[in-house]
Amino acid sequence: MTNRLPSAAICGLREWLRSDRRLGLQHWAVAPTRPPAASAAASVPDRARARPTRAPAVNLVFSDNPDLPPPCDRELPRDEADRLLAEIDRDQVKSCTRCGLHETRNKTVFGVGHSRPRIVFVGEGPGADEDRQGEPFVGRAGQLLTRMIAAMTLTREQVYICNIVKCRPPGNRTPTEEETRTCSPFLLRQLAILRPEVIVALGRPAAQTLLATKTPIGRLRGQFHDFPPPELAHLGLPPTPLMPTFHPAYLLRSPGEKTKAWEDLQAVMRHLNIPIPARAERG
Repeated sequence: MTNRLPSAAICGLREWLRSDRRLGLQHWAVAPTRPPAASAAASVPDRARARPTRAPAVNLVFSDNPDLPPPCDRELPRDEADRLLAEIDRDQVKSCTRCGLHETRNKTVFGVGHSRPRIVFVGEGPGADEDRQGEPFVGRAGQLLTRMIAAMTLTREQVYICNIVKCRPPGNRTPTEEETRTCSPFLLRQLAILRPEVIVALGRPAAQTLLATKTPIGRLRGQFHDFPPPELAHLGLPPTPLMPTFHPAYLLRSPGEKTKAWEDLQAVMRHLNIPIPARAERG
């Protein structure tokens, strides 16, 4: 796994920064091409963790399906993780007709990136560009996510990117609870294989699904949460700190919120001992 930040990524990030500065935003810095620390992450301090406030009668939309192979129960070498992820995509996802989304899709969109990542980014669902190409986050929101990852001194190839549903909801609408529940066994198996050190939930649907809560994203973001929450402990996933933040599509509509999103990503960097440039620390 390479640690150098490609010059193209730096150029793309600088172009984004120039456009942001025209909007009066100064909080995203081009970081030096320093590799992330290889040491194991320290435990998230208790004060940095939060339990989402539970709304009454929460519908658990993260579930399992006994018809699928059981989730991985151990850490795998990278080649085996690559193989299992490819098998799930090929044998289960591409032919899936479990919900109505298959009727309007062009391609399924499973996931992309490193199979032994430190960070997994989980979004909502594919858009029109992703539906055509079969890869997550390749449209405008995806280009912004790539620049966000570059600001963390990482590349898309060093992390893993996926969504809670693998087919595009028509008109880019939010997936229904039934669609999310039907598709969640695939995400469960991805996370069981990937076993990241941190999960970053991009946007309200991803955060609420993974945390089994109806708490708004504005109250969830900015602090680590325990994944899986008690409601999902029966799924057998390894405990992983989860940081909710705003979805890149929302940041395109509300650029003033990029400061908060960068604060969330810096918290992830600190947890993983990834150096934050002094200029970025000062904002």
